[in-house]
Amino acid sequence: MIGTSRDGDVVTIELQREERRNALNTEQCVLLRDAVDEAVALGARAIVLTGQGSAFCAGADLSGDVYADGFTDTLLEMLHTIDGAPIPVIAAVNGPAVGAGTQLALASDLRVVAPDAHFAIPAAKLGISVDTWTVKRLVSLAGGGPARTMLLGAESLTAEEALTAGLANKIGDLAAAQDWAKRIAALAPLSLRHLKMVFNDDGTQDEPTPEQLSALQAAWRSEDMDEARQARWEKRQPEFKGR
Repeated sequence: MIGTSRDGDVVTIELQREERRNALNTEQCVLLRDAVDEAVALGARAIVLTGQGSAFCAGADLSGDVYADGFTDTLLEMLHTIDGAPIPVIAAVNGPAVGAGTQLALASDLRVVAPDAHFAIPAAKLGISVDTWTVKRLVSLAGGGPARTMLLGAESLTAEEALTAGLANKIGDLAAAQDWAKRIAALAPLSLRHLKMVFNDDGTQDEPTPEQLSALQAAWRSEDMDEARQARWEKRQPEFKGR
């Protein structure tokens, strides 16, 4: 499910579930978290994160254990491991980054995005929602307007739109991301560690309010979530009731 390679001080981690467009399940989240920790432990000075095939990550695997107890906790633990790694993580977004795929890109420090890639978080189409960290980080990187378009409007952001908004740092392929990572790896590690800590102190570290947490849990336990799952299997539009 995960492939790793090393070139000097740069470790590339590749999601390898091409048959599922690199959609995440619990096991892969754990493997990805461990791969990041291992790269740091072995002295890497930059990490490149990418996906196998034509997709970066199609989100959580809706045919897997995404609805099981504990999946969201494991997903968030993995995202916070990337976010908290003391070295720069560059996402080489080689194709669509949907749902958890966009969250992976948000957890990374820099994003090199293929011209035909796009970002989307269609939680409102699935009767669920995303945590406070995701909302605040998306606002921090893309701005409030694009973040609201993506979350409240459930619309996607193209690579060019992401570059204009600031969500994408460069347009390019995996090789471009790896080349940039090599140049970054040659910079002063302690400087980069401090800068990353300051950049990531963007409100995402704050605990959600009890009201926010309750609202999030209500969405995940709702009849609307069950309706979205049923509609997906029946290949029809869901009819949400707000309960």
